[in-house]
Amino acid sequence: MPESVVAPPSLRALLARRDLDLRLAVDEAALPAGSVDRPVRWVHSSDLADPTPFLSEGLVLLTTGTQFADATPADYAAYVGRLQARGVRALGFGTEVVRDGIPSALSDACVAAGMPLFEVPYRTPFIAVARAGAEAIAADAYARRSWSLAAQRAVSLAALRPDGLSATLAELSRQLGCWVGLFDAAGALRTAHPAGALAPAALEGVTAEVETLLRRGTRAASTLHADDAAVSLQTLGRGGHLRGVLAIAADDLDHEARSVVTAVVAMAALALEQQDGLGRAIGTFRAGLIQALGSDDPALARRAARDLFGPLPTAPVVVALTPAASVRSTAMNEWLEMRAHERRGELFFGRGDDGLVVVVPATARDLLDEIADRFETVVGCSAPTGYDGFSRALTQARTARDRTAAPGVADFTDTARAGLIAALGSEAARTVAAGALAPLRRYDVEQGSALVETLDAWLAHDCSHEATAQALGIHRHTVRARIAQAERVVGRDLSSFAARAELWAALRLAE
Repeated sequence: MPESVVAPPSLRALLARRDLDLRLAVDEAALPAGSVDRPVRWVHSSDLADPTPFLSEGLVLLTTGTQFADATPADYAAYVGRLQARGVRALGFGTEVVRDGIPSALSDACVAAGMPLFEVPYRTPFIAVARAGAEAIAADAYARRSWSLAAQRAVSLAALRPDGLSATLAELSRQLGCWVGLFDAAGALRTAHPAGALAPAALEGVTAEVETLLRRGTRAASTLHADDAAVSLQTLGRGGHLRGVLAIAADDLDHEARSVVTAVVAMAALALEQQDGLGRAIGTFRAGLIQALGSDDPALARRAARDLFGPLPTAPVVVALTPAASVRSTAMNEWLEMRAHERRGELFFGRGDDGLVVVVPATARDLLDEIADRFETVVGCSAPTGYDGFSRALTQARTARDRTAAPGVADFTDTARAGLIAALGSEAARTVAAGALAPLRRYDVEQGSALVETLDAWLAHDCSHEATAQALGIHRHTVRARIAQAERVVGRDLSSFAARAELWAALRLAE
């Protein structure tokens, strides 16, 4: 937190007032570190034996000691313990009013409890100490408000610079005296000030929490402890369309500091929304280049992409296709934009008719694995090709994608290896296959026969009665009779290739 232009209200500030002539009555070295510098919220006086019901946390309490008549050391210890439990910052003892000095038992109790104890001389009225405390509190509040207004002006001026968003965050970091980071909609750290100030392990924890907030998709704030500091996270953008997350590694931001952060959040969200409009225009341009590549002539796309995106990936390339829903994924689009910038000339992408089309060199397929793993989605991938075969490769990628449900890279080579029947295995095709086999299955159930099993084996053995009989362990005449019965049941002549091929396909699809 930045320091105020005046001394913040604390016991040390009161002790520094020469007009009050206050004196610390215990050795500061015997007290917990920083106990004299803790902020003070008010100064109050009371001679009650137990004033805690009437006190609030963060006070300095003044007393003349009238409640300590005939008090034992245990009474002093209990009194100080009650004050400490209530959150009293320090105890001031007015001397020469009831007692000539401060009771040694009270000093011992304060040292034991880590409670600062100071003397208020007779000539200094308690009201003067209280007024000095109130003045310090008011001066600090005024200084903090002035700082807040100056800080908001500073970040507003920074926003007018060419690198407005980064400059704004740098100014926020300087004003708060802490690390500030901006994560984009994909959960990647876009900018941080001061760079490298957050330890890698702490940054990893912050990144994980950022990704959790972004996955929820709703406006939210969160706080976690990392690198011995509390890191506050605030999403940017509207619910369902988050633009990123602002992270601030600062403990206990007061109202004035939070107002500065609120202003920066609003400016950052506006800047990101403006960038989103530019991003949509770039996305439309990318989609046009994908359409141009679909003509299998890359000349136009090469010229148009060179200045803005760099060279297209070097052939041979593989063409990949993500699910249709990914077109609307801000996180995936921004992550791909970032990776395309990092690996310039190795990755090109754009919106297609039914998904995001990704083009990478055949030697850089690790990028496709990265997409599938990061976004837990299926990515259809073509066989290696030149740009003159782009349209065919896109069809291959679509076929591979649509044949796979599990997340990961679905390679068309594997799909082709599975055969033509596997590619035809839609729900509609399986329904037609089941209908073609239904008469045979029904006959087997009613008659206790094995027509389906026999027909399957017969087709698998190139329609050889002898080979089928050996495979099933029955006589070849039995095979012949069953095939003849199957012909009658389905009403087809199984001596024709077309009938055999149709039933064989039905059996394969039924599997």
